[in-house]
Amino acid sequence: MLKQNLQLKLSQKLSPQQIQLMKLVQLPTLAFEQRIKQELEENPALESGREESEYDEFADEFDNSSDEYNDSEVIDMEDINIDEYLSDDEIPEYRLHTNNYSDDDEEKEIPFSAEVSFHQSLLNQLNTFTLSDEDYFIAEFLVGSIDDSGYIRRSIQDLTDDLAFTQNIYTEEDKVKQIREQIIFQLDPAGVGAFDLQECLLIQLRRKKTTPSVDLAIEIIEKAFELFTKKHYAKLQQKFSISEDELKEAIQEIERLNPKPGSSYSGSNVQVEQIIPDFTIRVNDSDLELSLNGRNAPELHVSREYSEMLDTYKKAKEKTSSQKEAVFFIKQKLDSAKWFIDAIKQRQQTLLVTMDAIMQHQREYFLTGDELKIKPLILKDIADKIGMDISTVSRVASSKYVTTPYGTRLIKDFFSESMKNDQGEDVSTHEIKQILQRIIAKEDKSKPYPDDDLAQLLKEEGYPIARRTIAKYREQLDIPVARLRREL
Repeated sequence: MLKQNLQLKLSQKLSPQQIQLMKLVQLPTLAFEQRIKQELEENPALESGREESEYDEFADEFDNSSDEYNDSEVIDMEDINIDEYLSDDEIPEYRLHTNNYSDDDEEKEIPFSAEVSFHQSLLNQLNTFTLSDEDYFIAEFLVGSIDDSGYIRRSIQDLTDDLAFTQNIYTEEDKVKQIREQIIFQLDPAGVGAFDLQECLLIQLRRKKTTPSVDLAIEIIEKAFELFTKKHYAKLQQKFSISEDELKEAIQEIERLNPKPGSSYSGSNVQVEQIIPDFTIRVNDSDLELSLNGRNAPELHVSREYSEMLDTYKKAKEKTSSQKEAVFFIKQKLDSAKWFIDAIKQRQQTLLVTMDAIMQHQREYFLTGDELKIKPLILKDIADKIGMDISTVSRVASSKYVTTPYGTRLIKDFFSESMKNDQGEDVSTHEIKQILQRIIAKEDKSKPYPDDDLAQLLKEEGYPIARRTIAKYREQLDIPVARLRREL
């Protein structure tokens, strides 16, 4: 049975402009520049640089009759007020700019070195061997199966099957194994082509000059690799009937080896990501100065040519249907251009307001550079201070970098939880981690502190923390357990 009823409800709906603004706020400087280039390519009504004519950016809203833009909205062409799209403001827009951005707006190219890649180097070495056609194809396939760390992560059986299915080379597993051990293992850097870490270390040790410590190291890796990785030194001494000094010399030989031979190659084609700071903080006479990277403040304006099109349409005595369609298209592009320019200005303001609040909260750190001065801070603290949503602060903090006198850091690094010390004061977890690192750095490496002892030492420092919390912080700092920190 069909029924009709009335229902009232309140709901929030983000306009396209708000969605666009949130997406722009999240972008770091480099991605923001790419977004601007994309918009300039897609919207012919938007132009970059200073406007050379007397026409300025449009000061008025394009359509005061609607708060939201709707692509599906039917627009009466007679309702379009052309005057709203034409500007009589004779003041160039660039004169209205405030000088609150850094002068670091020079676009610098990233230099790239043109070196031989890791795999190309292996192939070049392979060409120095005298091999039959079939053996060369198998060796070339094995080189192609080596990852950037220098390992082959597949079994002999899988490699043999792939040679048959993809290269149409039918061979035996023993042949593939033989070429790997006799040809691939001879390539530099030593250790490439291994299946696992144990084999990689053995390849490197066997290419060393024979000495008692090298021979012992080979024996340890071959017969007691698990005991070695878990640093059970007493069991190793007992198993091989050796002294502590002999074991120490053998371990020193192993520690000189490279567990990832491929990553050490100078011609590796792995590109290092360049960090472009979004903000700069300077200390000037015991005061802090914040500036936004000038590349976040592009000069954009609406195309004069599109303005003249509307002016021509306004002066025309007879308006054809094709002209009306053109004006409708122009209106859409002008709306989009105006929204984009407004969103960029709001983005700049949002970034500056948010970062300024963070800077003021962590003022003592930015003045001194002492990480123990970093105060507890959560997203809600900044959101309440600047009157914005937590998600907006998160977008700013999670992807932006700031240059300080003490280095370039990710903004989210200045956020941390708080804990109570023995005096009831709130302290940042940054402070506790710094003290934890300091204690571990000064410990006796032959008898490193277990987590229980670390908890007791921190308690003596005035930080009553549970052992499980110590373990959590230690893992976050990438510090292994006491047994793995032990040294002879």
